Amino acid sequence: MNYDSIFNCFPNDIKCEIEKIIDIKEIQNSALEEIRIRLNLPIILKVGKNEKIIQHIITREEINYVLQRICDNSLYSYQGQIANGYVTINGGHRVGIVGSAVIKEGQVINLNYISGLNFRVSRQIIDCSKNIINYIIDKNYNNVFNTLIISPPGLGKTTLLRDIVRKISNGFNIDENIKFEGINVTVIDERGEIGACYKGIPQNDLGIRTDIFDDIPKSLGMNMAIRAMSPKVIVADEIGSIKDADAIKYATCCGIKGIFTAHGKNANDLNINPALQDLVKNKIFELIIFIKDRNMGKFYTEIYRLNSEKEKYELL
Repeated sequence: MNYDSIFNCFPNDIKCEIEKIIDIKEIQNSALEEIRIRLNLPIILKVGKNEKIIQHIITREEINYVLQRICDNSLYSYQGQIANGYVTINGGHRVGIVGSAVIKEGQVINLNYISGLNFRVSRQIIDCSKNIINYIIDKNYNNVFNTLIISPPGLGKTTLLRDIVRKISNGFNIDENIKFEGINVTVIDERGEIGACYKGIPQNDLGIRTDIFDDIPKSLGMNMAIRAMSPKVIVADEIGSIKDADAIKYATCCGIKGIFTAHGKNANDLNINPALQDLVKNKIFELIIFIKDRNMGKFYTEIYRLNSEKEKYELL
């Protein structure tokens, strides 16, 4: 993986310190996950499950320098992303931003006095869904089952979702005798994490039949996709609002399938989330996948399929 688009955002002295502390093997193995800088505090790198601390105290001037670099020296052009708390840079890497919020009519319109930046390294793990994808496929109709993927933060649900999109968009061999033909997919990428678009160009491979609505609320994007793009499948990450749930129900009424993710650990988390509770109660999802752990690109899951006759979910 090439980290130049990240490292080049830092002043040369900080860039050198980061490169010194990271072992070349760790870079080759894509073990670097985050670089966090906070005002008046040292730099913290997340490398795999470990942290490495650089005793370089970040100054206001350095924060401002890095911010200008990630915004191509045009903060105004990136104000919309900054107001949402992140900027996507070349390579699809995402930089989280914290500071003092400027609020107008109940909406954040800007962040001032930036005090921290978190570089989250984007990586695509090709074929990480190979042990899961066949459960999602509806072989009878060359389509997918309405699917919900549940995971706590940090276990790779977006990484998994990305690979699922790529496969169902391109098509693949289910087994020696059955081929899944690629189908049209529309991704509603509200926070830019799935396609990781940089200046309108997706930095991740989402397949040849995939369209992306980038930087748009999921509920609006889903309705636009239904009207304009004729997708067979709609995909969105981290659903959770009532508006999201209403849009998903509308899509299923239109005969469109969906693959979605949400935060959670178990069935109880579904029951206490009003939006997810309603969708599960109404049996909108045909498949629910709980990610329990991840190691070396392999996902460990519990998968439940809806038994329509018994009207309940059963563990596969």
